[in-house]
Amino acid sequence: MKNQAYRMALLFDFYGDLLTDRQKEFYDLYYNEDLSLAEIAENYGITRQGVRDVIVRAEAYLTEIEDKTGLIRRFHTMQAQLKEVEGCAHRLLELNAARFENDELEALGKQLQGLAETLIQE
Repeated sequence: MKNQAYRMALLFDFYGDLLTDRQKEFYDLYYNEDLSLAEIAENYGITRQGVRDVIVRAEAYLTEIEDKTGLIRRFHTMQAQLKEVEGCAHRLLELNAARFENDELEALGKQLQGLAETLIQE
């Protein structure tokens, strides 16, 4: 269940602006505010099934967009690769400190490490 909620949150973060205002509202209330279908229906004066239909359509649309673009998949791949670059930069700094003590290698290692850390946080 947590995995599904995480996936839905990622889909919304990446593609939520492509939804209609009503889809965004219901999706946010259901997944982020943890309201039940019945609670949303009561607040908006519609049926529980009506709320469910809006959310299911939004989920299907977001999933379709991800299937076509693959942005989330590529984001995760890039994050893993950036962590690997960060680790390589750290190892470079360790080797330089232990063997070479080269100022240029030190500067390059720190620059790589800083760039990787910045990109990971974005």
